[in-house]
Amino acid sequence: MEITTKSMPYSAWKDNEYIEKLVDQLNESGANIVVGTLDKLINWGRSNSLWPLTFATSCCGIEFVSLGAARFDMARFGWEVARSSPRQADFMMVAGTIVHRMVPVFRRLYDQLAEPKYVIACGSCAISGGPFRNSYHVAKGIEDIVPVDVFIPGCPPRPEAMIYGIMQLSRKVKVEKFFGGVNRQEKQEEFLKNHPVEGVKD
Repeated sequence: MEITTKSMPYSAWKDNEYIEKLVDQLNESGANIVVGTLDKLINWGRSNSLWPLTFATSCCGIEFVSLGAARFDMARFGWEVARSSPRQADFMMVAGTIVHRMVPVFRRLYDQLAEPKYVIACGSCAISGGPFRNSYHVAKGIEDIVPVDVFIPGCPPRPEAMIYGIMQLSRKVKVEKFFGGVNRQEKQEEFLKNHPVEGVKD
């Protein structure tokens, strides 16, 4: 299996085994030539136009904002259309601390994202609570609230790390099944059922 971009060779990517495992699972289930070709075409378009939800709660948000500036220019990847409405966004870049009072609002925003939807946990606060881990008011990682697709470590992570994380999400989207790929939705529904949030109806 060969996944390449013009700027980065296959060997430069981390976690290649995960993507290869995903490809093997998809190949096992099989797809006819028409559906498989349409999958490739649609996923190529989706992976090159991932629109983030404007959602930042602390210092990681400043680093994410810098991706839109001339130095890092996320427009060259097709990600520049940061939406204010979850119904128009493809993924949620959780850039910052999530306090317990924010959890129901955060979960509601996730529920309002259009399918297929993705989440990137950006920075140590979103991944584990960060420097506030032992405090009473901060959620100790968002993976207990919503299913997370990509983790970007750092406090805060640099814009280059964020670009790399979104590129990893793009790789994941490229190898998914668009037609008949209900497995992902079933897993999401099961996750959300097993992780109820007070104040949010399922």
